[in-house]
Amino acid sequence: MKEIAVNRKAFFEYFIEEKIECGLVLKGSEVKSIRAGHLGLSDSYGIIKNGEVFLLNAHIPTYEKTSAFALDERRSRKLLLKKQEIAKLERKIKEKNYTLIPLKAYFKDSLVKIEMGLAKGKKLYDKRESIKENDLKREAQRAIKNVK
Repeated sequence: MKEIAVNRKAFFEYFIEEKIECGLVLKGSEVKSIRAGHLGLSDSYGIIKNGEVFLLNAHIPTYEKTSAFALDERRSRKLLLKKQEIAKLERKIKEKNYTLIPLKAYFKDSLVKIEMGLAKGKKLYDKRESIKENDLKREAQRAIKNVK
């Protein structure tokens, strides 16, 4: 499984409650661009419309060798899930105020997959706590490294 992109900002901004693997509907030149390693998930999010899940605001730049068939780089892309999974997600989003956030994109066999997370936003004090925990972990790793 080859990772393409990771949304590090999502883990800082949100509490991730559940992770779901989704397929992604792409056009030919978008696949070539992703294979070249060009994909941005930082400001993207998922929505559910008419029983279908869409990924909005994901940035896939146009493939440099594409001719006149250039696509919009930030167009909405359909995510592939089963109906039961979509219904479960829709229920949680409406009842418990969750947000659908992309966490990472990767190749599974020859297919592009997106790992989406059901997330709740962190408050400012939660973010400060996360920063503090990361600093403590980093200091502990340095101390262990210096002892050896």
